[in-house]
Amino acid sequence: MNALALRSAALTAHIHSATPVIPAGRLPSLTLRTQLLWGARVRLLVLLAGFALVALIALLRIASLGFGGNAPQTTSLEDALLPPRGELTDRNGAPLARAFPAYALWFEPSAMGDSGAPLVHSPQEVAKALKAIFPDIDEARMAKRLASGKPGYLRRRILPEEANKVFALGEIALEIPRETDRYYPQGSLGAHVLGYVVENKDGGNSGKTGMEQVLDARLSQPDKRTQPVALSIDLRVQGALEDELRRGMLATNALGAAGIVLDVDTGEVMAMASLPDFDPNVAGASGPVNVFNRATNGVFELGSTFKPLTVAAAIDAGVVRDLGRNWDASPVQVGRRAIKDLHSHGSILNVPQALVYSSNTVTARVADEMGPERLRQAMIDLGMSTRPSIELPAKGRPIWPGGKWSRVTNMTVGFGHGLAVTPLHLASAYAAMVNGGIWRPSTLMKLAPADVPRGKRVFKESTSSRMRQMLRMISLYGTGKSADAPGYRVGGKTGSAEKAGVGGYNKTALVSSFAAAFPMDAPRYVVVVVVDEPKGTMASSFQRTAAFTSAPIVGKLVPRIGPMLGVQPDDTRDVDISDLRYLVDHK
Repeated sequence: MNALALRSAALTAHIHSATPVIPAGRLPSLTLRTQLLWGARVRLLVLLAGFALVALIALLRIASLGFGGNAPQTTSLEDALLPPRGELTDRNGAPLARAFPAYALWFEPSAMGDSGAPLVHSPQEVAKALKAIFPDIDEARMAKRLASGKPGYLRRRILPEEANKVFALGEIALEIPRETDRYYPQGSLGAHVLGYVVENKDGGNSGKTGMEQVLDARLSQPDKRTQPVALSIDLRVQGALEDELRRGMLATNALGAAGIVLDVDTGEVMAMASLPDFDPNVAGASGPVNVFNRATNGVFELGSTFKPLTVAAAIDAGVVRDLGRNWDASPVQVGRRAIKDLHSHGSILNVPQALVYSSNTVTARVADEMGPERLRQAMIDLGMSTRPSIELPAKGRPIWPGGKWSRVTNMTVGFGHGLAVTPLHLASAYAAMVNGGIWRPSTLMKLAPADVPRGKRVFKESTSSRMRQMLRMISLYGTGKSADAPGYRVGGKTGSAEKAGVGGYNKTALVSSFAAAFPMDAPRYVVVVVVDEPKGTMASSFQRTAAFTSAPIVGKLVPRIGPMLGVQPDDTRDVDISDLRYLVDHK
């Protein structure tokens, strides 16, 4: 037998030996391959049944949570990836309000289920332990809160180290959820511009006062909240304004103060402050104290700061043609009321002298010669009869003399009495008076050059030029000397007015204001400072009037903010007053 045959025989024998021997009389019901296939199918069915059981349990759990009122909230892709509220910045991109990851302390009595009391220790013991972590809490009130068994926040914005101490107490019912909160990195700076937020019914934040309220929809909209919103204010200028305003307020023991820095060509508010202020980071649902905005919501009789506006309107109307004309400066008797000057500078004054020396009598006579209709219309054109033009919701309604103005009303309005407006009204009016005669609405939004409103003409350009000369002369020779900052060519007018009260004016309560612009040879910014009820102190030479209270604030502020705003001091430049200087005795 050859080798091939031997190999074939061996293979045949191996096959026969591997084939199972079937007893006689029995047929195989299943082959081995079929048995293996059925086994695999059974195992697969068992596995699928297990998955189905797990899925059923999960669905039942979801349903139970849903019926129990604790269903998890649906989160969209936008909500998961985008900040819950858009960011606010100043005009240079510095953050003013942004989303901030934070921890909170939440009481959840149901965390223990049905096993017993929600707390391992007594409410009094837990309250005492929390008092050790948060010293400012009311221990008795906290114990009562825990004993009530009601879920809710115990504290918002806790630090990570505080959260660790709470965890160490071992109380399962004290939960530390991580949230996204609204954070104001500059603290109270610009608080009245920004406003604050409160928690709404959906668990998010809603703006309350300020630009947070104005821009609420924009900051919450998914397709827009990724882009920061740039406001018009300059954080550096805002800081300087608040600093100098606070110094002046404290130095005179004043009730409050307000200040505005306004771009005369665009209407953009570079800074706005109201003191006392508040911290939007800790503003509660009931609202913070000191939320009242004196700059846009407070209405005051601003006194002699109105005199340049009256003179400008009279120049436009042709009533004042010759600035060298002599006007009667003796007291004016109108009915039973006598109008007189605080300090007499002679029985005759020309218009530049009347502004430099702040003469009530001459300004009243100028207004009288102009007539009620023309002065009233000039004030309407300057926006004095309506709420100030600004985005903020807090806008004061002027106290406007109704009906046809009488002769005495016309004369008193001429020197800043009988009409109460906000400091912002005054700032916008002065911007129009010095920028060439164009009034523009003020805004807290940063404007691109193409978005600057055209405005409306309220003064002739020649009139504006004359007023720049006379405002500069007031700072050089008159009541505004303490506001003159070397190199910055400041011009402006003081105003001191008694507060109106029940039964007449309160002689012990003054509102002292100073309205200015700089540099006066090419005005770029208006600065208005109002001090509410200053007291005569050593810092103010025991005087309460604007020359000693509000004007010095401007004198210190302008050199600080000038370089920030691109205005460098220059002693070689100034507005040309050579044709008017001889009219004023400045010795």
